[in-house]
Amino acid sequence: MNDRGRFAPTPSGPLHFGSIVAAVGSWLEARTRSGAWHLRIDDLDPPRVVPGADEAIRRCLSAFELHWDGPVLRQGTRGSVYAAAFERLQRSGLVYPCGCSRKEIAERAAMGVDGPIYPGTCRNGMPPGASVRAWRMRTDGATVEFDDRVLGVQRRDLEHEAGDFVLLRADGVWSFHLASAVDDAQMQITDIVRGADLLDSSARQVHVLRALGHPIPTFAHLPIALDAHGEKLSKQTHAPAVDVARAGETLHLALRFLGQDVPDTLRDAGALEVLTWAQVHWDLRRVGKTSGKPPL
Repeated sequence: MNDRGRFAPTPSGPLHFGSIVAAVGSWLEARTRSGAWHLRIDDLDPPRVVPGADEAIRRCLSAFELHWDGPVLRQGTRGSVYAAAFERLQRSGLVYPCGCSRKEIAERAAMGVDGPIYPGTCRNGMPPGASVRAWRMRTDGATVEFDDRVLGVQRRDLEHEAGDFVLLRADGVWSFHLASAVDDAQMQITDIVRGADLLDSSARQVHVLRALGHPIPTFAHLPIALDAHGEKLSKQTHAPAVDVARAGETLHLALRFLGQDVPDTLRDAGALEVLTWAQVHWDLRRVGKTSGKPPL
């Protein structure tokens, strides 16, 4: 199988510096290995989708010369594919209905990296009179281990570090973990390069892939760009959109952030010239493990 990477933004707003870091890292890792690079729009949750953001993302990537292969895949159109995978997991006894509210879980659960760790309350059946609020995937002592190409060996005790996680909400919205795993398998993605904020999500996605019998891709989790307050650059923290008129300069900064020894003479170059240099000199081994503020 040829190398295949992807970039999968949520269309909840325009791309910011942190988005470009993830995009250029995954693009270069694919292109320097003569691989394909695909674009997926993760529009699973309708309330989070901002009208026009999908088109704005595609225009921005094109302005940065980060061109993708093949058609754009949109998760919002793939409910039947996720349903088929969900049914397979159900038939294997790996999925069960949960009637717990967020408040009930918070009152009983220990806190993990991504919030309360579900304590398994409904694993053996919901309490009498409870209504289904979500469908969860069993973790039952599952351990996930993979060798991250940036951060080294990662090992997660899913049951105790994450708990049984949601695959389908009561309102019919599929979880990121299920959809991303299913799509990566169907797209034959071999190398996932993305931000370290998704490191713990990767363990859950590996658990889903393993249960469905799909190959496990390699992972490389890049450092996270932080704002002046030490928070992750994101739409939630009002990170400013990148300026497409300064695409070359932004790519220069993104490469420096990723530890690449990009010459200062390229600071004022165009996007294509910066990427041409980067395709010759890109080295994932130079990428640091620590998140931080973008270089000035």
